[in-house]
Amino acid sequence: MFRLPSLPATGIGKETGDITVRKVLLLALGSFALGLDAYVMAGLLPAIADDTGTTVALAGQLVTAFTLAYAVSAPLFASLLAGRRPRAALTGALAVFTVANGLTALAPTFGLLLAARVAAGAGAGLYAALSTAAAAAMVPAARRGRALALIMGGMSTGTVLGVPLGVLLAGHTGWRATLWLLTALGAVSLAGLLVLLPPLPPQHRASVRDRLAAVADRRVAPVVGVSFLAAVASLGLYTYLAPVLAAAGGVHGVTPYLWAWGLGGVLGSAAAGPLVDRTGRAPRLVAVVLALIVAAQALLPALAPHAVAAGLALLVWGAGGWALQVPQQHRLLELRPDRGPVVLALNSSALYLGSAVGSALGGAALSAGLAPRALPLAAAAVAALGLAGHAFATSRPRRDDGPRPTPALPSTLGDHEHS
Repeated sequence: MFRLPSLPATGIGKETGDITVRKVLLLALGSFALGLDAYVMAGLLPAIADDTGTTVALAGQLVTAFTLAYAVSAPLFASLLAGRRPRAALTGALAVFTVANGLTALAPTFGLLLAARVAAGAGAGLYAALSTAAAAAMVPAARRGRALALIMGGMSTGTVLGVPLGVLLAGHTGWRATLWLLTALGAVSLAGLLVLLPPLPPQHRASVRDRLAAVADRRVAPVVGVSFLAAVASLGLYTYLAPVLAAAGGVHGVTPYLWAWGLGGVLGSAAAGPLVDRTGRAPRLVAVVLALIVAAQALLPALAPHAVAAGLALLVWGAGGWALQVPQQHRLLELRPDRGPVVLALNSSALYLGSAVGSALGGAALSAGLAPRALPLAAAAVAALGLAGHAFATSRPRRDDGPRPTPALPSTLGDHEHS
């Protein structure tokens, strides 16, 4: 059962709250490394190809290997490890991620490099799922949104700040130096968690039937499906932002626009948590965010020739894309508190599968002759489909699948926020 640790009757005191925030920030540091690792490899592919004597296209499979291992490991290992000590599983996942990055930096051949990326992706996927569950477990329900936002903010900041810095470092000292930076970040976070992370209550150990039921759960599946469609639309289009802006607005220096998208991501992920906590209306926030993504992507081709307007559209799109997952995770924890790590792992897997599918579909569409300026319209249509699915799922009366477990919350914390 998903249990939150007992807290004083008056809530979290200042000293206790400060300590808790520091522990969540250590979890977020690991997420920062994950965000950097997931996206920085794309900028390192030419250097890796030259160093290993292969082609950029083949080197690109390093990104595919990491992404697929991430997507598969999150739900698989979170289910298999349910019922065991979550603190050990969390630190173990981060240790695998850290060691695998060190092996990536040392790998002398492309085959070993590929194997190391698979291991890093597997560790990252499990850590992402368990860290969100741990962050939610360390705070009262009224502050859960903020805790989840810190974890998501770590990942978005790793993408926004870490990726340019990682590519810059690689340009001066070689691509392996960026992997050593990732290894160091993981090691610092791991050391802090080993010292400071408190024991976490074990999750309910699910049977194989229960694990499969989580995938087909009528409350969980629509939420995860929306996350998948949003990732197809948002992260898939991001892959081809350079040709889109070049075709629609004659833009060839794409870096400022990437920064605008990334800055929006940091702001969105930071703002989403307090909004969820204050309003208690996660489904409504999801609808608003999806509508903003649809509008920003649909308007992007028309705004591309105008630098400031295009930058604002990218800012809104980035903010929406990164903010979305905080209320989504919050909803999953409310819908299935007894299966917290499993449903969060499914959602994390959906994000990375959506990113891979979006990139593949975008590339196939461009290869088939679709004009690059039409790609944002196609992405907006996918996001609109997610919005329609979300509206349909939240408008239906909730149907019980049997008795719903209730998380063991101390009575002093008050009631859960209801979506």
